[in-house]
Amino acid sequence: MTVAIAAENLHFRYPASSYALADVSIEIPDGQFIALVGQNGSGKTTLAKQFNGLLRPERGRVAINGTDIADRETADLASTIGYCYQNPDHQIFAATVFEEIEFGPRNLGVPEEEVVRRTRRLLDLVRLRSESDRYPFSLGRGQRQKLAVASVLAMEPRIVIVDEPTTGLDWQGGEAMMAVMAELHRDGRTIVIITHDMNIVAEYAQRVVVMANGRIVADGKPADVFVQESALREAYLRPPQAFRIARQRPDLFGSALTVEQATAALRPASIGVVAEREA
Repeated sequence: MTVAIAAENLHFRYPASSYALADVSIEIPDGQFIALVGQNGSGKTTLAKQFNGLLRPERGRVAINGTDIADRETADLASTIGYCYQNPDHQIFAATVFEEIEFGPRNLGVPEEEVVRRTRRLLDLVRLRSESDRYPFSLGRGQRQKLAVASVLAMEPRIVIVDEPTTGLDWQGGEAMMAVMAELHRDGRTIVIITHDMNIVAEYAQRVVVMANGRIVADGKPADVFVQESALREAYLRPPQAFRIARQRPDLFGSALTVEQATAALRPASIGVVAEREA
């Protein structure tokens, strides 16, 4: 197993505060889709920012693809690990959508022809080709979120961290954003999302890490973590409604995590009931 991210015994605190990370260790394999969850102040964003040097540990070590990043500048890591902020407006600055996406690879010295190729491909990926000449801040929130992701992807990092990918988006916008995340994962990238949405965790994540008070309190497959009631209680989280209902009626819904899975499990049972009544 190739390890994309390895953090060992991380300790970190902000000025005049208690530890935001208290002896946290985690390994994330290459190509995994992982969700970091927990209430505000649990340490999940602080942990994610250690991965690319946006924050540096007081104690402990972070390695990316086996290399310690203690002496690496955050800018030097941009082509390896990309970070998208919760608020896309904290990243966007260019005069047009096209220029926003092309800035990163051009700044890295990528040849002009390749810069244009990447930019056009990413415009298609996030469905912004028709908006390429627009001023970024004239876009809707969901479009700006996708633009921020595309600007990070333009540097072709194999590890992508997205903080709250669906916050502030309507259902349709959230679905579009997660479709981009799923496509990146199918392409072999390591995906780390920070989220409060347990439905997203259930549908997309291969692994969920629950944080509370600067510590990891649960770590595993969503189905295994969702039954750890004490850990979820400590993190002020609840499993998705579909999962809770399925646990109450496994005879009807099996081990469903999502509404789609519950519906698929229920359908044969419903057909059986109808057939029984008609007989």
